[in-house]
Amino acid sequence: MTKISYIQPDGTRVTVDAGPGDSVMSAALAGDVDGIVGECGGNMMCATCHVYVGESVAGRFPAMTDDEDQMLSCAEAPRTSASRLSCQLPADGTADDIVVTVPGSPV
Repeated sequence: MTKISYIQPDGTRVTVDAGPGDSVMSAALAGDVDGIVGECGGNMMCATCHVYVGESVAGRFPAMTDDEDQMLSCAEAPRTSASRLSCQLPADGTADDIVVTVPGSPV
């Protein structure tokens, strides 16, 4: 099982367990993590699951697709080089521990 930590805008850390087949977004929704809405249910049709991914785990995820890149331009929070849609980040088997920052938090 993969542990995912979400750094909140106030600096607190919320950690949840991700099971087989989970994405960083679905684990956040199951764990009631504030700041991850997932309005489209993980269909890459909104940017309400936008997160910032740290360099230590960024390379463990699949490369960003053109569709994800385009959808990130709709994100409410500022986009950075660390921006990803959490629905596109598989949590199972990608890393032992994943840390992402919820937008609004210091990057």
